[in-house]
Amino acid sequence: MTWSAVVSELYIGGEFRPAASGRSAPVHEKATGAQIGAYALGDGVDVDRAVAAARAAQPGWAALSAPERAAYLRRFGDRLQERYEDLVALSMRETGGVRAKAEDEVSTSIRQLAISAVQATENAGDILPPYKAGKLSLSRVVPLGVIGVITPWNYPMNLAMRMVAPGLAFGNTIVLKPSELTPMIGGQVLAEAADHAGLPPGVLNVVTGDGLEAGRALSEHRGLDLLDFTGGREAGLAIAASAATDLRAVRLELGGDNAFIVLDDADIELAASCAMIASLEFQGQTCISSSRHIVMRSVADRYLEAVTRRAEALRVGDPMAPGVDLGPLISEAQRDRVHRRIVEPSIAKGARLVTGGTYDGPFYRPTVLADVTPEMPAFTEEIFGPVIPVTVVDSEDEAVELANRHPMMMDSVFTADLMRGMSVAERLQAGEVHVNDAHARHGAENQMPGFTKRQWIGVQRTPLDLPAWARG
Repeated sequence: MTWSAVVSELYIGGEFRPAASGRSAPVHEKATGAQIGAYALGDGVDVDRAVAAARAAQPGWAALSAPERAAYLRRFGDRLQERYEDLVALSMRETGGVRAKAEDEVSTSIRQLAISAVQATENAGDILPPYKAGKLSLSRVVPLGVIGVITPWNYPMNLAMRMVAPGLAFGNTIVLKPSELTPMIGGQVLAEAADHAGLPPGVLNVVTGDGLEAGRALSEHRGLDLLDFTGGREAGLAIAASAATDLRAVRLELGGDNAFIVLDDADIELAASCAMIASLEFQGQTCISSSRHIVMRSVADRYLEAVTRRAEALRVGDPMAPGVDLGPLISEAQRDRVHRRIVEPSIAKGARLVTGGTYDGPFYRPTVLADVTPEMPAFTEEIFGPVIPVTVVDSEDEAVELANRHPMMMDSVFTADLMRGMSVAERLQAGEVHVNDAHARHGAENQMPGFTKRQWIGVQRTPLDLPAWARG
């Protein structure tokens, strides 16, 4: 299968069909602008049909034994594995990411299906301690029902599969709406793989379309038992406000203004190498990218020199070309947001442009800003672009206070003293904190569920196996 052979129709009730409106739109390669496919412009009518199909299919799907559902998931993953090389190429073209990013995305998606297939057969519930002698209390796993999933464009297959795979494993049915910027790798190829795997009609439904039509219709649909949304904060707030009117269940992941803290005893070369991953991997377009580099004054000049040297050595271009480290931004609109809303206003307020700040079409040079203050857009906003803004502080306490001013998902702390790093990590209000490591290289596992905030702290004790482009 090549990207041009991907089915460009909706997938509803086990059938590929055009949108009710009959309309479609082109899909373009991000680096060249060439058309590589098309997607159907679904709307509220199509969403209604997809939810109805999912609702009809859910009781029968849940009634299957866990091993039966697991077998479907394994066949689903096998189909993706068969098409691995084509899917990697499609991801590179449609998202603009380099090969390593595409390989990670496709591999993680396949692995998620395998993990979910195992989890489905491991535990159907628990035996609970009785509250009184002679009693027996059992709990059992019960599916939610129909789940709506709206995914972003940066890791479209992986972020879809994160919900689709476990959701299906435990007896739920799914209506997936991928981003209109990546409808093929984020939706159409999943529909093809599910169909090839023989999933019963209506178990997985894929409705492509624009956010204002298909996305809004799904986000406000009363026929869902849960809506899972990963995307921008503004859209997430609108979804939450709408859901509050009748207490519809939603789960939101909206990113954060993540902090990268460099203390005065840090290994500066290690921190600078990790900064390349933390802020520049996939051109900084992830919800876990570091948007604020908070550096203690005594090491600030050395750190600024180290990150600048590495940033200037990076090769920007078409990810399909050999030797390219960073590809294009996802769109010209995103480029303009980074440049006109973040970089230029911050420079106008006194930030110093050390390197970068220029672009050629969608290709934005890695950019380092010095003298960034907490009032500048480069500090207050999630950047979602290849920019490293450096803010200097005089103390560890000031670093923690500044970091905690904004919502965060994943932070990093660099120090030679691991106990100091652990202490700082415990004071940061982030879901994950990584000590002497870049967040994207050190995944959280087995986080505690329940009625507590979840925080995971990862400590890197040995030298990092960083890719050559990050080492400098």
